[in-house]
Amino acid sequence: MIISSLAGIKHADSRNFFLMAGPCAIESEDIALRIAERIVKIADKLNIPFIFKGSYRKANRSRIDSFTGIGDEKALKVLAKVRDTFGVPTVTDIHESQEATMAATYVDILQIPAFLCRQTDLLLAAGKTGKTVNVKKGQFLSADSMKFAVDKVIESGNSNVILTDRGNSFGYQDLIVDFRGISVMKSFNVPVVMDCTHSLQQPNQTSGVTGGKPALIETIAKAAIAVGADGLFIETHPDPANAKSDGANMLHLDLLEELLLKLIRIREAVL
Repeated sequence: MIISSLAGIKHADSRNFFLMAGPCAIESEDIALRIAERIVKIADKLNIPFIFKGSYRKANRSRIDSFTGIGDEKALKVLAKVRDTFGVPTVTDIHESQEATMAATYVDILQIPAFLCRQTDLLLAAGKTGKTVNVKKGQFLSADSMKFAVDKVIESGNSNVILTDRGNSFGYQDLIVDFRGISVMKSFNVPVVMDCTHSLQQPNQTSGVTGGKPALIETIAKAAIAVGADGLFIETHPDPANAKSDGANMLHLDLLEELLLKLIRIREAVL
């Protein structure tokens, strides 16, 4: 698996799925380190390769008064501290081409948000950093269409690409997951991840605050592992109700270990 070549990843020889997990956004150094410490302990216990996730800035917000971040450099330094403290790779999303080089200084994986997965200049800029590039599938695209996103990164001279499914738009205020897409995207010979939390968002609410269905995170995760996903993306927080971004669809951190134990048993059954 390409992901196992990342410097610093633990349990690279594990037959388990790998896990991208952390808060939606970097809210503070303290909360990021506390979340990372909890997940690292769980991942070590369960022999799961782990990548810490945190957005250094949230550029796609419905309302002008929504939380966007604590400052780009400050948040990126927090991600670097997580990496250096716990010896795990980190991933964050970028939104414009000029952000790629800056973010690559601090993290191991550059993530392309779903709404931007067709942006050629952004994909090429991310690829040219030499970092692994995780491209989220647009809610408006078929799984087959993501082949072109992979081709763009490879054209930059970088073959380290991950694809992440996060559901398809279903009407104006809901998403649905077509699990056939995991198999389709695996045929491109790249690791495929299921985003178990964003796929349960309920966007475009009249309040301007995205809703979600976190009670179904386990359902999405189980199905993804059963059909062969290489990894899972799970946003998690010790207090989702008071998280500064996407709290409505995050998994409570206290529920993570129990969920992963169930998923490991499914993984063992399908291998």
